[in-house]
Amino acid sequence: MKILNGVRIIEFEGIGPAPFCGMHLADLGAEVTLVERPDHDGPRIDNGRRDILKRGKRSVALDLKSPAGRDAALALVATASGLIEGLRPGVMERLGLGPDDCLKVNPALVYGRVTGWGQTGPLAHTAGHDINYLALSGALWYAGQPGEPPFTPPTLMGDIAGGALYLTIGLLAGIMRARETGKGDVVDAAIVDGGAHMMNLLLNLKAAGQLSETRGRSLLDGPHWYQSYVCADGETVTVGALEPKFYGELLDRLGLKDDPAFAAQYDPTLWPKQRLAFADIFRTKTSAEWRERLEGTDACFAPVLSPGAASAHPHMVARGSYLEAEGVLQARAAPRFASEPLAEPRPAPLRGEHGDELP
Repeated sequence: MKILNGVRIIEFEGIGPAPFCGMHLADLGAEVTLVERPDHDGPRIDNGRRDILKRGKRSVALDLKSPAGRDAALALVATASGLIEGLRPGVMERLGLGPDDCLKVNPALVYGRVTGWGQTGPLAHTAGHDINYLALSGALWYAGQPGEPPFTPPTLMGDIAGGALYLTIGLLAGIMRARETGKGDVVDAAIVDGGAHMMNLLLNLKAAGQLSETRGRSLLDGPHWYQSYVCADGETVTVGALEPKFYGELLDRLGLKDDPAFAAQYDPTLWPKQRLAFADIFRTKTSAEWRERLEGTDACFAPVLSPGAASAHPHMVARGSYLEAEGVLQARAAPRFASEPLAEPRPAPLRGEHGDELP
């Protein structure tokens, strides 16, 4: 993909949202150079060419604690549109590679920083992970059933949605402005900020009186028509028939169209009993049988699939959403553009593979 052709990004080795952001930009055609630690710097997990988050990138290995390594990194920064780092606040400054150091050699640079707590605030220098940031931001509150601890898909909401994708947006917005003004900027992408910002969709429901802070009594966390259900074979399926016409379709296909017990769709006092009744109904058939009855209809239905099963589902196959490269199942670039055909991702580099291309 060449949408970001001409955009040069320097990414400093890290974990979590930072390498995902770099992969995302590389998927869209940016030239991403990953600055990694040298091989002798201690044992680390290194998947080589099977590393999905390194695909499409160039790799140089530098000892950033040495003057020569720092100078080489600054030489790379001088040629870049943007920079990605996901270390604790203050680490890059101690290496002589903080925003002031880098903007001095490249005033148009957009310096992207992604952390859990952010660069400032009482918790900025403390350890944490995805689940902690979501919990504090409010984004974890509705991820569970009444009486049960909240649970959300690992990394998807925090590291990726609240962190990596907000950093991607911030970098691209900053680069657009820098191209017009010649002035760079520093992006502080905190997962707690992204998590809170994503809550605005639900907070909009609250403003309309449709969201309760009591778990299980709101439109998207309590109704029988917006749940996951276990089938006779132990597999799980989902329904999400929010609108009345879709709810009517679901009831019709479940044989409940004329059942007065389900006529009131939006009465939260009835939802607990209705959920139990739906649970009993879905246990009467296998997931394959429910797919045959509900999939492809306006009942708002989908089975819960593992990544491997998802990659083989006819809809995902038709869209080419997944592929296997280097023997590794992975998802193709997203979003898509009408001007760009689907393409195989460029392979991940070996550590330091492009060191001879340093400026």
